[in-house]
Amino acid sequence: MKDSKQMIRRGLYSLVTLPVLAGLASCQPGHQDEKPNVVLIMADDMGYECLSVNGSLSYRTPVLDSLANQGIRFTECISQPLCTPSRVKIMTGMYNYRNYEYFGYLNDNQYTFGQLMKEAGYATCIAGKWQLNGLAYTKRIPDWQDSMRPGRFGFDEYCLWQLTKNARLGGRYADPLIQQNGRVLNLPPGSYGPDIFSRFVLDFVDRHRDEPFFVYYPMVLVHNPFVPTPDSPEWADPAKRHKRSTLNFRDMVEYADRIVGQITAKLKELELDQRTLLIFTGDNGTNVHIRTQMTDRWIRGGKGNTIDAGTHVPLIAYWPEKIRSGSDFNKLIEFSDFLPTLAELTGQTVQCDGHSFYPLLVGKKFRPRETVFVHYDPRWGAGVNKYRNRFTRTVTYKLYQDGRFFYLPTDFLEQEPLDTGALTTAERKIRIKLQKEIDKAPPWK
Repeated sequence: MKDSKQMIRRGLYSLVTLPVLAGLASCQPGHQDEKPNVVLIMADDMGYECLSVNGSLSYRTPVLDSLANQGIRFTECISQPLCTPSRVKIMTGMYNYRNYEYFGYLNDNQYTFGQLMKEAGYATCIAGKWQLNGLAYTKRIPDWQDSMRPGRFGFDEYCLWQLTKNARLGGRYADPLIQQNGRVLNLPPGSYGPDIFSRFVLDFVDRHRDEPFFVYYPMVLVHNPFVPTPDSPEWADPAKRHKRSTLNFRDMVEYADRIVGQITAKLKELELDQRTLLIFTGDNGTNVHIRTQMTDRWIRGGKGNTIDAGTHVPLIAYWPEKIRSGSDFNKLIEFSDFLPTLAELTGQTVQCDGHSFYPLLVGKKFRPRETVFVHYDPRWGAGVNKYRNRFTRTVTYKLYQDGRFFYLPTDFLEQEPLDTGALTTAERKIRIKLQKEIDKAPPWK
């Protein structure tokens, strides 16, 4: 029997906390004979339009395209519009109004998928971007300098940027400042951050090949500054490795794809690919300074904004042992769904706001979401705070808290709200349903 503190963190809440957590869904255990490995990769600032398999003509992503063609390509995955709101949500399965306190911070009273997987007997690691110690609020957060905080969230090992050292002290790309398992790495000149993180992941997988492992890899790519990669011609000149230009964005997307290829190649080399679930997604929309050519339109990145370009992200699930042929899933998935999916995969029960899509992965009967809900309070600068908002949506219709109602297939940029007096009977029913979802959330604080 687990102690009471551990039970509370697992979601078996006391009567005192139940009113605060009203509306949480319970995910029931799955039944697996052998624990599959899990690798969850989340690119930084990579919207849906960045993958060629999703229709992009601006970038080449052959590895991710191949995984999508052999696995499941999700066409309607909805994130939060900004990095910390998304990271808090994906790790805890909770809407932001429950546990998002400060930008760049996750309170260690929260239960994450790292703890879930560790309790299920997995070796766990995290690599890439952390930015959850509260470095911008050092006068309010007493333990922001604690380099062991990832362990409190269930990660046995880590290799991270922005753990206790903020970006002013060292970047994420050329000659990066990286902390690994309690120490700052002494890296040779010309080191490239994404290579350091990927090598750490490959080494972790190699060392834990004989036991189930969980890798969470929140990439630093493809976030600005937009600088050369080792595959860029400019990289050959050390003086140009920090030169910024949006023209480098294509190389950054393609380098992220290359790193995913390194990980899949390692899994195949160790004969682990068949029983490893690999998930790839992005944390929010693409940077607003990036324009991407699609087969049918140009898309300007919408990071920070609640429009579709700010919240529509790629999602691919690849698991050869269970997913034996490629397919598209055209219904909704959102970031609160990842924790309950991992809970069901490992045979555990959690309470959260999400809806497990584990049955879909293994070919069982699955009832998809009809709506998603986003509560967005950036808490990070006037430029993004102006987009503070709530919305709920179906695949095609979107309702904001102020009553604006959009039909997305013909109004992608959300510039022409539907006239509520001219709605069809079907549209009125959809609007009423969406309003009920918004009304479930507590008043703004």
